[in-house]
Formats: sequence, C-alpha cells, structure tokens
Amino acid sequence: MHKIRFLLLLLLLSIIYQPIFSHTKSPSKKEIIELSNEATRLMNAGKYEQSLIKSRAALQFAIAIKDDNTIASCYNTIAANFDELSEFDKAFFYYKKGLLYADKANNDELKNWLYNNLGNIYCFDKKEYKKGIYYYKKSLDYSRKVGDSVQIVFTNLNITWAYFDIGDFKSGEPYLKFINKHHDKFGDESTIVALNMLNAMYYGYKNEPKKAVSFFENAIALGNKGNEKSDLSFTHQEYSRFLLKNGNYKKAYENLAAYNDLTAALSYKEKLKKINVAGINLEIDEYKREIDNIETKYKTKEQLLIEKQSKNKQISIIIISLLLLIIILSYFFFQNTKLKQQNKLNDIQSKIQQNIINASINGQEQERKKIANFLHDNISALLSSAGLHLSVFSSKNKIESEEIEKTKAILKRAHNKVRDLSHELLPSLLSRFGLFYALNDLCEQNSNSSMHFEYSSTVDEKTRYNVEFEMKMYFIVMELLNNVIKHSGAGSATLSLLEVNDELLIHVWDNGTGFDTNDYNTIEGFGLNQIQARINNMKGELVIQSKLNSGTSVHIKVPILHAD
Repeated sequence: MHKIRFLLLLLLLSIIYQPIFSHTKSPSKKEIIELSNEATRLMNAGKYEQSLIKSRAALQFAIAIKDDNTIASCYNTIAANFDELSEFDKAFFYYKKGLLYADKANNDELKNWLYNNLGNIYCFDKKEYKKGIYYYKKSLDYSRKVGDSVQIVFTNLNITWAYFDIGDFKSGEPYLKFINKHHDKFGDESTIVALNMLNAMYYGYKNEPKKAVSFFENAIALGNKGNEKSDLSFTHQEYSRFLLKNGNYKKAYENLAAYNDLTAALSYKEKLKKINVAGINLEIDEYKREIDNIETKYKTKEQLLIEKQSKNKQISIIIISLLLLIIILSYFFFQNTKLKQQNKLNDIQSKIQQNIINASINGQEQERKKIANFLHDNISALLSSAGLHLSVFSSKNKIESEEIEKTKAILKRAHNKVRDLSHELLPSLLSRFGLFYALNDLCEQNSNSSMHFEYSSTVDEKTRYNVEFEMKMYFIVMELLNNVIKHSGAGSATLSLLEVNDELLIHVWDNGTGFDTNDYNTIEGFGLNQIQARINNMKGELVIQSKLNSGTSVHIKVPILHAD
C-alpha cells in the first residue's frame, strides 16, 4: 500500500513538473538523429522489438522539433521493421508516410530507398508489377540524381527481374545489358546469383539453350557457395521450367525438388523468426496505433502541459516539500516490499512467456496433425488415383510408352514421398496402435551399428490414452531421442516407461559426453526449454541430470489423460 502511494505521488509530480523541466530533458537534434540511427542498427541486427521502440521514440521527438528529414527516416525504419516481420500492409503504409516527409525534406537519397522498397512490395507481395516497375523507375531516377552507382545497378536488376517475371523480355533487355556492363565495378556478391539467373532466363527466351544452361549452372554453383538462398531457390525454379520446356524431364524434376526443399527451409526460417518475435506479434497492432497517433498526441499533450504549467507552478513547490518528507518516511518500508513486488512481477512475466510458448507449441502440433491428415486423405489418394487411371488407360489401349512408364514411376515416387511426409508429421503407428507401439518403433528406427536404443516398458503395448496426450508425449520423447543422436556422441541409450498412480514416468538415459545443466545456451540449443514448457503445461515434472563426460539422464512425470 505504501509503495502504491509512493508511486502515485511520483506520477503526480512528473505530470506537474514535466512542463517546468522539459527544456532540460528534451534531446537535441543530434541526439534524436543518433536515436534514429540506433533504431536502424537494431533492426539490421534482427532486434525488431527494440528497434520499433527506439524508432517510435525518435519519431515523437522529431515531430516535436518539426525535423522532416528525421521523421521520414523514422517512418522508413518503422516500415522496414514491419517488412522484416512480414507485415506488408503496415510496411506499405509507413513507407508511404515516409515518402511524404522525404518529399518535404527534399531528401533524394531517402526517396530512392523508399521508392525501391515500395516497388518490392508491389512486385513481390501484391503482384502488381505495373505499379512496382513504376516505383522502381522512380527509384532509379533518384539513384541517378544522387550519383549512387551501386544503387543504380541494384535498381536496374530489380526492374529486369520484374519485367522477366511477367515475360516481357523485350522491355527488360536494356536493363539487363546495363547490369552486365557495370556489375563487375559497382555490383556486389548479394546480386551475383540473381544476375546469372536473369541472363539464363534471357538466353532461354532467345532460344540459345547452351548459354542459358551455362548461366543457370553458374548461378546454382554461386548460390550453393554463398548466402543468397532465396535467389538460389528462384534459380532452381526457373531452371526447372526451362528444362521442362526443352524436354529434360529428369533434370527438371531434380531442380523442382531442390526449389521445394529450399523454399521449405526458407519458410521454416521465417516461422522461426516469427516464433522468436512472438512477443512483438502480441503488441504489433498497438505499435501501429501509437505511431499513427503520435503527431496528434504530441500536439494535445503540449497544449495540456502549457495549461498545467501556468496553473500549478506555485502549488508544485508545496507538493515537492511534502513529497520529499513522504519519501524519507516511506523509504525503509518501500525497501522491504520492493523484493516481494519484484518476485511477483517475475512470476507474471514467466507465466506470460510460458503461455506464449505453449500456445505456439500447441499450434504447431495441431498444424502437423492437420497437414498430415490432409496429405494422407487427399494428396496421397489423388496420386494413387492418377496412377491407377494411367495404368488402366495403358492397359486398355495396349500402349507401351517410356513416357507413360516414367510418369507412373514419378507418380509412385510422389505418392511415397507424400506418405513418408505424412508419417513423419503424424506417425501411422501412433494413430493406429498408440503411444507404446510408436515409441518402440521409434527406438528401432533410430538404432544402427554405431548407436543402439533399448526400449523398456512395464505398460501393456495395447494401452491407449487420450489422442492429444499421446501425440504430445510422442513428440517430446522424439525430441529427446533426437538430442541424443545429434549432440550426445553416445553409443547406447535407454528409453523406459512406467505407469504409477495414474502418472506416466519416462526415463531417457545415454552414455554420451553430457553437458553443463547450468549453461543456458546449451539448454536453449537442445530445445529443452520448449520441452520444459510442454511438461509444465501438462502439470508434469521434468528433471535433467548431466555432467561433462558422464552421460545424461532425463526424468519426466506427467498425469495421464485417459481416452474418452
């Protein structure tokens, strides 16, 4: 209670005295620009939440001093953060606002970037290529105006790609020739894969297959060596189309498979990024509302502060005196209650974080189940039906064709891959026979000449529990076994299960190298935090015992959810 009174008095003092001392607390223009630059650095480092907070603060100060250039820069940073978080509508909105202030400030360099970013959204996200090309060309005009040769080459590449994407090779040809001429001097490694791909597409259009193949192969080689995996995936896709058009079906299929693998990996990284910024997603609309209202809020606040300043100057001196007296009297009691309040806050934050993790995990598990059922019940059935119809057709018409046989083989392989993926997402043994059959089979699958998993259970293998409970426990154990395989360096491991007093006891042991259980980075790297969150959500217990060079032992105890 004393702490609450103390905080209320502090709040009252800050409201009354903010107008009086505002001239001593307002940052200078240089400090505001540095704050904006810090927001940009945080964004480039992937710290999007911190970047949004810094850029929002810098925007408020920039509006206060009416610095259009810094306002435009702040809006660009805010938009870029939303762009990185795949919130393209919000990014588009703030790029537009940034462009408005960049025009006021006559900042050609910033206008160059804003037009380019808007062109990216129109082409890659909205698929409105006509508008995208218009914005790219505006960006190119400003690149030329400021004499930025590097950006000129980069924007020419974007325009070429946009034209080639819609099949307008004639319009894109001059821009491609410009890039080929100047890329060695003003280009960089980040665009070399895309440049080779665009040349390959161009020579494919010109019906010069040897040159096209050479550029495609070079783009793939450079992409495998470098970090531009997104451009590499597009290269595999375009190469597959080219090979299919030219009758090389086997290699076309290989490149299509490579494109699918890379796209899946990039999609997985995107999902990881979103999981890592789950906290931002909860507040992202709040950021938007606050940023939209900063200008209005600032004017209203400034007006109110002036009024309060004129009314409360005399009263404030008395309040300060009273406040100082209360602070002295309350100090000792406040120190005693501070620790309790901090502990309570930590508990709340921990619960919030755990709820976020649990919501993410539950969503992933439901999505796995949904995708697995869809693949098994729909895609797999369609592929089998297609193969059957093809076989009946060839039999009735007595046609023996190499192309038909290859098509049947491709359909069979596709069916097998879909079936394998469905089983990987949701093992058929788990859904048909239950947890214990599935875990026994998991141990057998992971055992080999260098690594042996021993399975032990006192529970009847025919025992069935609640479907969701079995699925959660299966994926928890699978994650633990994967950790043994990937990280332990063990030669043998044991999985044992025991049912006691309506609780399931699970013990996973290995004779590997072990690790320091106090090392947070190791715990995080093994995914044990997520396992802990799952167990907590099930009202269970998780105990990890491990030392360096002494193996690892994991004990899990969870209340059993029986089948309905």
